[in-house]
Amino acid sequence: MSEVLQNGAAAPGDDLPEAAKILVAGGFGAGKTTLVSTISEITPFHTEETLTQSGVGVDDLSGIERKEVTTVAMDFGRITVHDRLALFLFGTPGQDRFWFMWDELAAGALCAVVLADTRRLAASFPAVDYFERRGLPFVVAVNCFDGARAYPPETVRRALTLGADVPVLLCDARQRGSVKEVLVRAVEHVLRRETRHAALI
Repeated sequence: MSEVLQNGAAAPGDDLPEAAKILVAGGFGAGKTTLVSTISEITPFHTEETLTQSGVGVDDLSGIERKEVTTVAMDFGRITVHDRLALFLFGTPGQDRFWFMWDELAAGALCAVVLADTRRLAASFPAVDYFERRGLPFVVAVNCFDGARAYPPETVRRALTLGADVPVLLCDARQRGSVKEVLVRAVEHVLRRETRHAALI
């Protein structure tokens, strides 16, 4: 499956849908907008607003003090993996006062990518909890920011109390190849879960 997605050729008997929706979630400032912009083959759609004084005392900017804008509804992009599969990416807002958007954005999603920032790892918990409660498959992608302390994936897994079956990856949301690998692994994770489920029934 990885070879099919990487090389852009459909395997014989491949029964993939024509389009799949993937959520990109995570804490405030984790790099969701950057990830969607990096991989999208179309001009991405963003709903960003400038941070203002009204957010002082509401938005936690510790570790991301230079952040000037925030997503208030969603980011949207698209990437065609091969001629039979396009991925539609929906980036969620990271601030808790916009979480009411998540249920609508999650409707019909195949899976999710939880983007984590090791400088603010606790901000990943709400997204992890949300997808665990919904039973939506997800992977955790640790966005490797310049100057941030690097941790092995298993250390991040333990810190977020993730199950052994949840993939934890290191990535750079600014690098197209890195983002593509995350998306490939997310789709593979879904297919593995479905295969295991089918074997049990």
